[in-house]
Amino acid sequence: MRVLFIDFNAYFASVEQHDEPALRGRPVIVTPLKSEHSGAIAASYEAKALGISRGTSVLQARQICPDIAVRPARHDRYVAVHHLLMREIERHLPIARICSIDECACRLNPDEADVARARTKAEEIKRGIYANVGESLRCSIGLASSQLLAKLAGELHKPDGLTVIETHTLPDALADLPLRSIPGIGGGVEARLERAGITRFPQLWALAPKHARKIWGSVQGERFLYALHGHDVPEAAEPKKAMIGHSRVLSGEHRTPEGARIVARALLLKAASRLRHYDLYARSMSVTLKLVSGDALHHDTRFRATQNSWRFLGELDIFWKAMQPALAQRAQRMGLARPRIKLATVYLHGLGDRPPERDLFVPSAIDEKDANQARLWKAIDGINRDLGQPRVILASQRDLDLNYLGVKIAFSRVPDAAEFADIGGIEKILDGAKAHEHETRTMNPARALY
Repeated sequence: MRVLFIDFNAYFASVEQHDEPALRGRPVIVTPLKSEHSGAIAASYEAKALGISRGTSVLQARQICPDIAVRPARHDRYVAVHHLLMREIERHLPIARICSIDECACRLNPDEADVARARTKAEEIKRGIYANVGESLRCSIGLASSQLLAKLAGELHKPDGLTVIETHTLPDALADLPLRSIPGIGGGVEARLERAGITRFPQLWALAPKHARKIWGSVQGERFLYALHGHDVPEAAEPKKAMIGHSRVLSGEHRTPEGARIVARALLLKAASRLRHYDLYARSMSVTLKLVSGDALHHDTRFRATQNSWRFLGELDIFWKAMQPALAQRAQRMGLARPRIKLATVYLHGLGDRPPERDLFVPSAIDEKDANQARLWKAIDGINRDLGQPRVILASQRDLDLNYLGVKIAFSRVPDAAEFADIGGIEKILDGAKAHEHETRTMNPARALY
């Protein structure tokens, strides 16, 4: 055994049950918004047992289980608990890689590599989490010789499982595993495997590495197959940041063009703040609006490299004005008095670490003004970070619920410090987490928490 992989079960819902003891043992779903017209982004195992899962609407969930607890997502809290969990795990083993908000991989020392000792270490970690962070935060642990196999082991028995995959038991141990459930095999790769006559795990296991490379169309296929056979494959280098942006499902009051514009501007300002945090410049921007009807409007624009929020907002305003006739046309086609917008997405692209190069056709005064305005926005970023909340904002954004625009977590990653800059950064969140756990421990001394 070389790798111990930890997967926290139904993580968002488990944090809600951890913080609110009355929810333990009850069906719980977490929604992106505090709205009856939203859908579940996470479900507790009690809810899953009733057929309620990610994507189930709140209305459907209430029909299935009238007593279900519905809680809006608190992403800053999930990140805070994530850091508490990682600290507890590191008391027992060094973390080799944090894979997502609810997953991490640890390396076992040579003296912990035999199956019995690896199991003992896994059980020790489980006890530490339950005793020192919270008994509601259950995890499944997989043990194997590669991270891929350890992750697959952890998936086999949920919740609260502990599973070992020894290479000599393969392919039989995973013979019935659907290929699509294996990390690294998405729809496209699955289709290519099927065309090659590979539809079952034993066939995948028997594949030659060079053949895998051909099917994947890159060296990643070869790396994947070596990892599947338990070889210790080094992690590929992280790709450079290609874009920065945000996307939000709009609540009812923001589904008008005016309401959606306010949200889109706020998303753009947040992306621009992150851009400046990384000291990057953007050269293009994309905006997508998805309508309730299912239609979508998309716009791309290019400009000179900048960090200046005024420039970005100006480009957004140009798009917003230009797309009004198209919005009205779609509303008319649906028999609506006004268009209804469901989702707003804004991304900054063409990222680089250099300011714009001198251009003979662009007066230097324009670039100087742009740089001065960017410095002003950097100062605003710093003030909001120091105050721990966005106090310096545009007047047009003052009525927007900032919790609604808080950091949202993709399941594949943990938000970085830049995404929390407007509420004081990760340190402030962790301070809040410690205070929260102290308060909980005081109210319920039977629970041993941080």
